[in-house]
Amino acid sequence: MSTLIFVQLLLLGLRIIDSTTDTRKQCTDLLPLDLLSFVLERDTSKLVPGVQMKTVGGVRGIHFSSPCTSMSFPSSQLLPNCEVFPEEFSIVLTLKVSSSVSKRDEYVFSLMEPKKVENRAVEDKEQDGAGVVERNKEKGISGEVQQKEKKRARSNGERGRIVLGLRLSRKRLHFLFKGHGDLVEHWVFRGTPMADNKWHTLVLAIGSRHVRLTVDCKAPLEIVPSRPFPSDLNIQGSRFHIGSRGKWKGLFSGLLRQLVLVPGSDATRQICPSSDPQLAALSVPPLLLDLPVTGREDDRHVTSYEGRVSVGLERSCSELHRGQMWFNPLKKGLYLCDGTTWVTVLEDHKRLDYVLEHQVLSTSSETHDVEVFQVPGVGLMAAMAHRSTASGSAVYLWTHTGFQLYQNISTYGALAWRHFSMGKKTFLVVSNSGEEPGKRLSKEKERDFSVIYKWSKKRKRFVRFQTVQTHCARDWEAFDINQQTYLAVANHRQGDNNHTIDSVIYKWSRLTKSFEVHQKLQTSGAYDWEFFTVGPYHFLVVANAFDGVTTSVDSVIYVWVNGSFQVFQTIKTFCATDWEMFQIGSRVFLVVANGHRLHGNGPSQYTINSTIYELDVIGRLFVRFQDIVTYSAVDWEFFSLGEEYFLVVANSFNGESYSLNSILYRWQGYEGFVPIHWLPTIGCSDWEFFSSKGQSYLIYSSARAPLSKVFMLKTF
Repeated sequence: MSTLIFVQLLLLGLRIIDSTTDTRKQCTDLLPLDLLSFVLERDTSKLVPGVQMKTVGGVRGIHFSSPCTSMSFPSSQLLPNCEVFPEEFSIVLTLKVSSSVSKRDEYVFSLMEPKKVENRAVEDKEQDGAGVVERNKEKGISGEVQQKEKKRARSNGERGRIVLGLRLSRKRLHFLFKGHGDLVEHWVFRGTPMADNKWHTLVLAIGSRHVRLTVDCKAPLEIVPSRPFPSDLNIQGSRFHIGSRGKWKGLFSGLLRQLVLVPGSDATRQICPSSDPQLAALSVPPLLLDLPVTGREDDRHVTSYEGRVSVGLERSCSELHRGQMWFNPLKKGLYLCDGTTWVTVLEDHKRLDYVLEHQVLSTSSETHDVEVFQVPGVGLMAAMAHRSTASGSAVYLWTHTGFQLYQNISTYGALAWRHFSMGKKTFLVVSNSGEEPGKRLSKEKERDFSVIYKWSKKRKRFVRFQTVQTHCARDWEAFDINQQTYLAVANHRQGDNNHTIDSVIYKWSRLTKSFEVHQKLQTSGAYDWEFFTVGPYHFLVVANAFDGVTTSVDSVIYVWVNGSFQVFQTIKTFCATDWEMFQIGSRVFLVVANGHRLHGNGPSQYTINSTIYELDVIGRLFVRFQDIVTYSAVDWEFFSLGEEYFLVVANSFNGESYSLNSILYRWQGYEGFVPIHWLPTIGCSDWEFFSSKGQSYLIYSSARAPLSKVFMLKTF
């Protein structure tokens, strides 16, 4: 086969496309979406406002004390590329309802449209009431119930705004959604006596021709509607409300333990049969997993505790707090105040000892990046990219006591280091931003330069090898293709405001013994390059952060074709600062660190999702796998210990403070990555994993304090 034909077949197979246009309306490729964890994990150091944690029969659940905005979020955060709701889906929930629910309607969750203008209110009410009655007629509901539903619809101005919702009333479960002609459809399941003060797990499965409700893994109740669930249910601009419809009226009074949306499939088979069907779990928030007492509420000799549980890193214990329970998310411990001290009820010692602080490394300046690498014949080293021009950057050598200063190198607003090798030669390249703290360089020195250093075996030092012109370089990436060595630089901006500029790929020239320009690629505030190989194909992905107006820009995945990189796929990101590629078995993933949302002169939003994408081999593109809430994330680091896989994120800023937790996640298979350890950091800018003499470590750098920390990973 000729090279030309091979390239043509490759391009046809890869289907080089823009995922932001072709996949925007496709929502069925999503994995289960844990709505409850989504709101509870915004700040893992404390429980969000508007909810309390209660325990009944040794089982934890969330009680809603108010329809607080902390339990509400735009649908675009959970379904960012979806304009319409999935046509087929399941809702899995575990709840406990008291008999008081029979006196009023209560919403487990709702998806609401933005508020309409006042002059449409009456019309919405009338349409809503008519829609309810029409749907009830189709299902043969009595005239008395029709009138009650119509009256309820007319008296409830919010109903006209509802896109989708799940409601409890008396012995019925109500599923509502906006159907044909914007009228609210109303599907009712009778004979579901859940208001018995016991835990129950429900699976509501919406299919193309049927609707099934399974309670505690028993035989399902089924409805065959006259019209299927709409395939074009518009969710643009809508908001999720957990435990309410955004108002005091309709606030859920029971306990909620699990609430999961499963697009595209019936989740019943995933949790049934179950040895404990009333508590069958698909995805339960970590804060609700540790059980303070054993046994179940129907055990005669077990007393249940149903008091408020405080959550935080520190709590006082005095006579005023006697009987108060405290959950420490960092130690994964539950404690009871006896009037003077905290008595341990449950503590996970294994997780407590999982990550141990090994070294606090005082640096000469704040550090934007750390690079850990081996120099043959010398040992393990770490290069720190220091912010200060006066102190330069430092290279450390690993010893039995930790990292010790080995060499100081003059740098100018260093932002990143990259290590690479060519044959037996070892190199380091630094990204200089050309800035000093608090001021720009003078106009005659407007151009900034990055420098490549070579390890001198004779001097046992890194020495200057080549200078390369760059523009506020944020990152270097080194890689080999067909036994040729390349370097890619991420040029962030030129001058103060020009972010749409060329980033450059350099190729090693054996003739000139230097790196020469090979290809230029236009980028928008480029922050990071990540190179990876899948089978015979080579990819390079850029993290685009800012185009001068907004951080909502496309990051681009390139594929190597016939000697140069061509666009393979674009993905919408929000101030993307890092890409990390990793593999688990035969599965290939990419995770992006999203920094913040900004448009024009509007406010910045620092608490946003970062996203893991998985390579769809059949579709030949990367599709969304999992969203994780992060706080101005600037780095992801993947590593494995034995047969377990981990991700750690560098959370740098939450809009108010730089002192916050970076989080370590563990791979849980079907559930994706779940948080297992919270690491206090200050302006965390980078994580690196390394091993020495059979022991594993993590090191992080701080862009806000002159220190770095090394953590030992304790395994059992």
